[in-house]
Amino acid sequence: MQNSLSALPEGLIGGYKGASEAVEILVVCFSALALYNAIELVAVIFLTFNRYSGLYFWTMLLSNVFGVVPHAVGYVFEFFGIGPIWVGVTLSTIGFYFMVPGQSIVLYSRLHLLVQNRKFLRGVLYLIIFDSVVLLVPTTVLTYSTIYLRTVPVIRGYNVMERLQVACFCAQEMFLSSLYIIETAKLLRLRPARDAYRNRIMYELIAINVVIILMDVALLVMQYVGLYILQTTLKAAVYSVKLKLECAVLRKLVLLVNQRASDSSSSDWDNYPDFVNPHRITGDITRAPKFSKSHSQSPWGVMSTVNLG
Repeated sequence: MQNSLSALPEGLIGGYKGASEAVEILVVCFSALALYNAIELVAVIFLTFNRYSGLYFWTMLLSNVFGVVPHAVGYVFEFFGIGPIWVGVTLSTIGFYFMVPGQSIVLYSRLHLLVQNRKFLRGVLYLIIFDSVVLLVPTTVLTYSTIYLRTVPVIRGYNVMERLQVACFCAQEMFLSSLYIIETAKLLRLRPARDAYRNRIMYELIAINVVIILMDVALLVMQYVGLYILQTTLKAAVYSVKLKLECAVLRKLVLLVNQRASDSSSSDWDNYPDFVNPHRITGDITRAPKFSKSHSQSPWGVMSTVNLG
């Protein structure tokens, strides 16, 4: 357990010294779970999407293949001291770049289904980009400086920045997930007795987003109580589960849109792009809708499945 800001992070340099068998087993199990989920998710993504394009498709795929996989493998190398230090650190750093900010982009890319304020959506995107640049660049510099310089100010800077990075990305994902909960709750209040099946879908959406928030909180708590090794190795497994939950969220959102369309005129079905198959779990529904004066103002007419690719 690491509590001092002046202490080297356990396992970052030369492997984890004095690791118990239980810790080693947990590290291997978490990493194996992350890799298994990543392999399974690749198949699910390609079977789910009708067209292999769009922001949602690419962020899901890249967050998984170039995020979860190298992050998990990199921390295994670091923990067990396999190969040169820079190999494991570089792999885990690349994985973090794709995995953590990528998760925020995944959440953003389907946000237009419930929120259709263009300025607000643009502001959310700018927030994600700003946080990514401000948090990733200093942390990367301090990581390599800690490995090769190992001075007390650098180590303290790394430990502070690492905690700040985890907290900020956690807050960002909790903010995005909370938006879904709030907007879904608004739809429930608008027509509470409209359709029991549709309401059940909305409650399931809320439950899934609550689970995502709880996983973020768990990682944050582990970071601040000093469980560096478990937090870093568990992170890949947690994000792989989040990406799998995305498929469930997407399916619920598509079902919700289909329910809305079934209550509307048949012409509403023409709004679906040609790559959306309403009878399958279809994921490429991520283009922000075009706004016009003729756009429906009905509370149940605000969802769109136009591609954001």
